[in-house]
Amino acid sequence: MSRNAKINVLLLLVVVALAVLPLALGLGDDEEEPFAGADAQAETAITEIDPDYEPWFSPLYEPPSGEIESALFAVQAAIGAGVLAYYFGLRRGRRQGERRALARRDAGAPQDTAVPREAAAGAERESGA
Repeated sequence: MSRNAKINVLLLLVVVALAVLPLALGLGDDEEEPFAGADAQAETAITEIDPDYEPWFSPLYEPPSGEIESALFAVQAAIGAGVLAYYFGLRRGRRQGERRALARRDAGAPQDTAVPREAAAGAERESGA
């Protein structure tokens, strides 16, 4: 097993442990909503300190249940992760394409596959040449 594979397996085990241990150890069993979000916990703490506190504004949309709120949050996180993955994949693909084009140019590839000067200059700047 390669070093990278060992690191990936170790990281996967850590993530699984972080997800399973709170459930297995019964953390939060004494609370009404054991895994409430930080917003809900902050609201509870504020009302304990100052029962007359009134929020400055109200949300535009209040989901009917906590499960729907969690699902919407998960969808939001998935969309964000997808956008980030697309961006980083696009950057990596462009960088690889520029390197291949430079390698073809340096190897004396025919003119019809030549790289535009702007792309070659950008790749040279990124590689530090």
